[in-house]
Amino acid sequence: MPIDIHGKVIHVLAGHPTPPVFDGPEDRNGRRNHDEIRFWADYIQPYRSGYVYDDQGHVGGLDRWEKFVIMGDLNTDPFDGDSSNDAALLLLNHHRINTKNTLKSRDGREAAKLQREVNRTHFGKSKFDTSDFGDVSPIPGNLRVDYVLPSRNLQIKRSGVFWSKTHSPLSTLVGNSDHRLVWVDIRVRR
Repeated sequence: MPIDIHGKVIHVLAGHPTPPVFDGPEDRNGRRNHDEIRFWADYIQPYRSGYVYDDQGHVGGLDRWEKFVIMGDLNTDPFDGDSSNDAALLLLNHHRINTKNTLKSRDGREAAKLQREVNRTHFGKSKFDTSDFGDVSPIPGNLRVDYVLPSRNLQIKRSGVFWSKTHSPLSTLVGNSDHRLVWVDIRVRR
């Protein structure tokens, strides 16, 4: 979705790829999740997006100078959980994506410490977690699955994960959701 801000167009590339679980040994959902994320990595790379076409027959994704933000519940953690680790890394290591300011939360660390069990075995840092899927195996614990990833040609001012402390009155804002709000403030030059 193109958004015009002061005459500058920013493409919002929003998605919610298939969760990489709820299937059998063939890993159909895991493979689908990987390919849905790979689509965005290809879409922002002109030489890899030749297979993409829209309803009007326009072929290709974004040109290399265009601004964009990839956002959504991508259902993939770069280190832990059931997704293939390289799915998240297709975006997090992409040369067109600005990852200088990773979303983080102090209260995500508190949640991981309180729950312990599965979170204790994770490789990823809990300050980057954006979801709380419980903590009794085989449930994966807290993971980083929600993203806001601006292009390198956008300046990140601030970012974070809204994950309130357990006994904070603000915790009611999340309700029963297992996901936390992620946000990024960017600067668009006129």
